[in-house]
Amino acid sequence: MVDRKLRVLLLFGGRSSEHSVSCVTAAGVMHAIDRERFEVIPVGITRDGGWTLLDKDPEGWALDSGQLPVISTVDHPVQLSPETDKTSLQSLTGSTIADVADVDVVFPLLHGPFGEDGSIQGMLETAGVPYVGSGIAASAMGMDKHFMKVVFEGAGFNVGPYEVITNKQWLRDSESALERCQHLEYPLFVKPARAGSSVGITKVDVPSDLPAAIDFARAEDPKVIVEQGIVGREIECGVLEGRGSSAARASMPGEIAVADNGHTFYDFEAKYVDGTAAQLSCPAQLSEQATQEIRDLAVKAFDSLDAEGLSRVDFFYTPEGEWIINEINTMPGFTPSSMYPQMWAKTGIEYPELINELIALATERNIGLR
Repeated sequence: MVDRKLRVLLLFGGRSSEHSVSCVTAAGVMHAIDRERFEVIPVGITRDGGWTLLDKDPEGWALDSGQLPVISTVDHPVQLSPETDKTSLQSLTGSTIADVADVDVVFPLLHGPFGEDGSIQGMLETAGVPYVGSGIAASAMGMDKHFMKVVFEGAGFNVGPYEVITNKQWLRDSESALERCQHLEYPLFVKPARAGSSVGITKVDVPSDLPAAIDFARAEDPKVIVEQGIVGREIECGVLEGRGSSAARASMPGEIAVADNGHTFYDFEAKYVDGTAAQLSCPAQLSEQATQEIRDLAVKAFDSLDAEGLSRVDFFYTPEGEWIINEINTMPGFTPSSMYPQMWAKTGIEYPELINELIALATERNIGLR
């Protein structure tokens, strides 16, 4: 029984190209978390994988004037140390750091590979410490756009036409890989299979531009997915795990509309740098029936992946009234201005309360098989 404030280790930064986005997310959580209930232990991961204890002041990690924050040095190296009945955060230098102590729960605010893909979840399972969000398998499938689609197709969802090009396929016979994409109708969207925040994505309007787009995506991930463009509105829905045996909950849906100012789709710049690039509206202007449909589908997608904690599920809503699932994000953008918290605020759960609920969900779950 914990007879003190619950110690929450905020883990952020990381080795992926979404390092800075993770830092911005952590700043939002540090600003809003209830310090009367929780003792915060901020730990940053550098781009090369070093863990360091950081100051509790979130100002250094906020997005300020377009400058993306980076964790560049390991001034206070630390590691998780599992013991018989607890997990502790310990200094690697032998120095005394007051905040290095027993850890009750980890909030892994990591986006992309080496954080959102099951790797950090596996480490936390091995360390025996509760953590916010999905487990190993759901995180891994949710990160890989190929296997994610396979799961969704098996669950009966409408999935847009696509092709997958693995590293060996491209290196062995790139012409054959390109030929497999000929049945797809342009425009195409070429994406790294295991990346987020729209990093490495290209919209392709003509076949001659496809090889360069594939090479651009491969710089981020050697596995690439080529998707046929879908005509429709981009509608998103947040999902929050239910307590105990209760069903998962869906937020009111939100919609993204990209402004015509140089952004042909919702890319990285539009999401995080250019504040005028996109309009985010919630609740989305939908009929009552369509609103209920997407909320039901979002929960179904969450359950089909066996996800936990939180997820944002993205759909296309076609002019014919058809829902086509795009993807699930098991650790969606989580700054106060991100769509996931905004949707829940419109549904009745404000940002600080959402943080409380996610930590509560994490602490009531078992570690290991569940």
